Amino acid sequence: MRHDDVDAAEQLSAATIAALEARTGSADWPAHPAMSAARSEQRRRFMHHLVEHDPAGCWVAEDAGLVGIATSLRREGVWGLSSFFVAPEAQSRGIGASLLEAALTYSRGCLRGMICASHDPRAARRYRLAGFTLHPSMVLRGSVDRSALPVVDRVRDGGLSDLDLCNSVDRQTRGAGHGVDHELLAAELRLVVVDQTTGSGYCYVGARGGPHLLAATNRRTAIRLLWESLAAAGAAEQLERWHVTAAQEWAVDVALAAGLQLHTRGYLALRNMKPPMPYLPSGFFL
Repeated sequence: MRHDDVDAAEQLSAATIAALEARTGSADWPAHPAMSAARSEQRRRFMHHLVEHDPAGCWVAEDAGLVGIATSLRREGVWGLSSFFVAPEAQSRGIGASLLEAALTYSRGCLRGMICASHDPRAARRYRLAGFTLHPSMVLRGSVDRSALPVVDRVRDGGLSDLDLCNSVDRQTRGAGHGVDHELLAAELRLVVVDQTTGSGYCYVGARGGPHLLAATNRRTAIRLLWESLAAAGAAEQLERWHVTAAQEWAVDVALAAGLQLHTRGYLALRNMKPPMPYLPSGFFL
């Protein structure tokens, strides 16, 4: 993938996500909303970041135009698949298998691997054949009951001076720091941190509220950070927090107390590692 592929790659990603939701949507799942222009532009910046820092992990497939993409990253011995999409009209032709094989070459030398996987059964099959354990995950969805919000103490706004803390917490929870990804995320999203002798952690708060990425050294700290992120959501805002596994019961309990609903959807696919705990991954940066 080159930088001038990014616009077409983002358009392909959005169209493929919409097609998957239309094909697999269930009666209890709302219609998939169109991606906002701001969200699309942010995803482009994320993709440019990976092309810049992980060029050997980012691939495209072409056939009279872009028909598939796979972007991946390596951080301190952990490989992650950030995005993996094949245009609906080009599926079942071996393109996805070839793209994933190319991206996996970038994982050589990395013992551990992570993928925030969709509910597409064909993708799940490929991940399992590549040696990943598929942990079924939940989506926490709905509007926050603001009357349920507790008073949260010991949480403060963070900044670039806290990135060493963030990487340290990463290493304790998932065995590897996010490195340069923290620099981008801190520029894109609000960062809140806890730095106490009894526990430390951080959370990047999504543009609409809720956690984009959260890691902590213990559950009590993680709970404080999650409540802080939920408090940033407007009363009518519909939040969706994907890839919450059963290992994160602390997050499930907070979500239920905040009035969110639980849905089973997708997988957290892991290779040679247990689900990081307490941890809520970024779909893009793992």
